[in-house]
Amino acid sequence: MNDEKRNALETHYRPVVEEVVERWAVGKPPNPSPAATSYKPSGYFRLTNYLLDYAIRHRALPSGLHRMPEGRDRFGNFEPGFVVNFDQIVGDSSLREP
Repeated sequence: MNDEKRNALETHYRPVVEEVVERWAVGKPPNPSPAATSYKPSGYFRLTNYLLDYAIRHRALPSGLHRMPEGRDRFGNFEPGFVVNFDQIVGDSSLREP
């Protein structure tokens, strides 16, 4: 897939992805790192990127349990992986075709 097509799909799917990730974030504390640049929970941006990539590749939202990979923050510090139950957070969200 070329960059132009990928960017168009990312723009198209981003609102639904953000809706799902916001649902996941409810009740989670902000990232405790003093270097954090937002009040989003740890893993928020990693989950957003994972879900956008998944939506672009499969043209669908995931279901069931998925393990988010380990990551690094913007300073290279380790962030552990975590499990997300998409059955709980997807709810009635769905992707419409572009």
